Amino acid sequence: MDDPIGPTREQRAMAVLRVALGAMFIWVFFENLQKGAYSPAGYKGVIDYYVKNGHSPAAWKSAISLAAANARVCAPLQAITELGFGVFLIAGVATRLVAAAAGAFLFTLWLSEFGTAWIWELAMPVIVAFSLAWARPGRTWGVDALLVRRYPRWVLG
Repeated sequence: MDDPIGPTREQRAMAVLRVALGAMFIWVFFENLQKGAYSPAGYKGVIDYYVKNGHSPAAWKSAISLAAANARVCAPLQAITELGFGVFLIAGVATRLVAAAAGAFLFTLWLSEFGTAWIWELAMPVIVAFSLAWARPGRTWGVDALLVRRYPRWVLG
């Protein structure tokens, strides 16, 4: 259980990182929406670029090519995923689960972009997301704090 006096400096720092990562996801969602990246053609175009220009393993290129071939389904799923991660992280809901899923998602994006972008561009958000999954940052300034008070065994936050 957290200290009844209030959150520590470290807990507040992790909460700030949680909100910042959530804001990044919401920003990217609106940026991609404006660029048309969530349309089937836009989504396919981005993936085709990664397949043609990236240096990710051939097996991964095959997997993302399958997603591009099913862009009518995958594009809106990616949009919902990115917006959902942002909203849940900012609100501090199920942060351990959401941060772990966001870390895995960002890692797949990092792998897709490998060789087409600066290596640390997504590596740092991956590290932050997995650190958040470990640190329970939703218990500071988040809905998880309310849930753990009501349900002391709440493990998702």
